[in-house]
Amino acid sequence: MSKKFSKPELSRRINGDLPAAENSDASAEDAVPKVRVDIATYEQYPRYSRSTIQKFIKNHQVRVDGAIVVKPNQLIDENSRIELCIDDLTPTERPPVIYEDDDVIVFNKPAGMLSVSKGAFNAETTLEDYGEIVHRLDRDTSGVIIVAKHSAAKAKLQKQFQDRKAHKTYYAVVVGRPKLNHAIINIPLTRNLKKPTTFMASADGREAITEYRVIAQNAKYSLLELKPQTGRTHQLRIHLAHIGTPILGDKVYNPHSPKTDRMFLHASVLEITVPNGQRLTFTAELPAEFRNVVR
Repeated sequence: MSKKFSKPELSRRINGDLPAAENSDASAEDAVPKVRVDIATYEQYPRYSRSTIQKFIKNHQVRVDGAIVVKPNQLIDENSRIELCIDDLTPTERPPVIYEDDDVIVFNKPAGMLSVSKGAFNAETTLEDYGEIVHRLDRDTSGVIIVAKHSAAKAKLQKQFQDRKAHKTYYAVVVGRPKLNHAIINIPLTRNLKKPTTFMASADGREAITEYRVIAQNAKYSLLELKPQTGRTHQLRIHLAHIGTPILGDKVYNPHSPKTDRMFLHASVLEITVPNGQRLTFTAELPAEFRNVVR
């Protein structure tokens, strides 16, 4: 009695009805390696961060061998031809670097530069193009900002901000003079529902604490040193406006400010432990215009 097989194809192959696969091992060896399209694109265009590359892909701005791809995790042949389809592949000049190692880059951000891109793709260069954002500075704020080169570094740094183990010092030129030369502002903040992109003082808001000290004054303006003990969005801008001395050039919380080329808020010092274990202090020199205004 002939033996029956539960797999017909295998039975037919044994009986000689189907040819045996030839050089199957060789075919496997000759297969082109696969790689994620976001990783391959990042390797070809390292001027952009991987998160920015993923936005390009989702926005249909990456072609592989002439075809648009839409999923960052799509696997492609390692030797595929990749095209980045955006109008401008040349970012603006890289901001000054204060410090860099294998885990982080610390920049002296110029006023006017965005920390994070707006929308799926932003034509202008942002700090997000150089790594993963740990904390933010408003577009019109200059000074020290730290960017992580990978997710593990980002997590370690963000935890220090959450635990209030990262210490920051700012300088601001404000309109007028505070009543006290040195004080602590403890005013909770909440989102302004009438203008959802802004915030406001509210007894029902989240705790927000700022220490300030007057450094210099003239008849119109004061230069203040600011040490935020919490990190709420727009905290310094709202606190100073709330006590009657809004920041010079702040178009949102000081709409009647004299016209200036920038907002006079500068992140001067950041003390933090970088992922390699060193406790470091980074400093960005106070822009000359700050002292010039209060002469």
